[in-house]
Amino acid sequence: MVRSFRLSLYAALVALLLAFAASAGAQATFDKPIRIIVGFAPGGTADLIARVVADKMKDSLGQPVIVDNRPGAIGRIAAEAVKNAAPDGTTIMVMPIGPMAVVPHSTRNLNYDPLRDFAPVALGATFDFAIAAGPESGAKSWSEFAAWVKANPDKAAYATSGAGSLPHFFGALLSNELGVPMLHVAYKGSGAYINDLIGGAIPAAIDAMADLTEFHRAGKVRILATSGATRSKALPDVPTFKELGLSSVVATGWFGFFAPAKTPGPIVDALNRAINKALQSPDVVAKLSGIGMDPATSTPDQFAVILVSDYQKWGPIVKATGFTSD
Repeated sequence: MVRSFRLSLYAALVALLLAFAASAGAQATFDKPIRIIVGFAPGGTADLIARVVADKMKDSLGQPVIVDNRPGAIGRIAAEAVKNAAPDGTTIMVMPIGPMAVVPHSTRNLNYDPLRDFAPVALGATFDFAIAAGPESGAKSWSEFAAWVKANPDKAAYATSGAGSLPHFFGALLSNELGVPMLHVAYKGSGAYINDLIGGAIPAAIDAMADLTEFHRAGKVRILATSGATRSKALPDVPTFKELGLSSVVATGWFGFFAPAKTPGPIVDALNRAINKALQSPDVVAKLSGIGMDPATSTPDQFAVILVSDYQKWGPIVKATGFTSD
């Protein structure tokens, strides 16, 4: 009888705690401005996502939402800032797949653990990667670029937004497909290489498609192929690597929102609701879709599963290249 009473009491306490958590989740409020830290310079895709979402979040949360750019080290500066922030929901970050699922496998002394130091809040958008050619090669298609690379191996090079980034490893995969070792030239962010690409100082760039779409449409560079399983709705005239027979170069990237670890569940849920609501706004959908981003909503748990899956997927690929950043 004593054991039965104790079990009943335990069950009642659990039910009470669950009811309290649910009630707290409904009442989670913020009494000061929220900062969204972006690990990249203004003008890039991460910055755009942060700003369009921030503009809508303030209406849901009743507080100003400020975008704070902390560029450098492929997001490591921003990640450390959020890792060390108070877990009260007022400091979060938007981060692409690379720093969270790729960089950790190539950096020995990383200052954060993507699976331990952060609470996944919400998926923000998914996207394809792309390779774009500038005027140096004169290529208008992947086959023309491949022929140029094979004829000019001493000039074969590609720019990315940083060493150890996901586009860096896409370049390694493409080099293997071509049978020609293309030189990787790392820049400090997507905006840093574009003038060199347009001006012919470097023949190609690999990046998130959204960072290259505007220049492709303006005729300044030529996107030759994208990494999705199907063609992008934003650029339906551009083939996928899969269509071109490069089956190893198929993947989808993402941008997502993270809070510091140990942020209470009700606060994470409140942020999740505000972000998801922002991503469903017609003007936000139009802005992101227009550059080749697909707005994507999720629960915190769903986003956590995606993070772990991609972390496990890219580990062997990165390690096979032998690349380390320190």
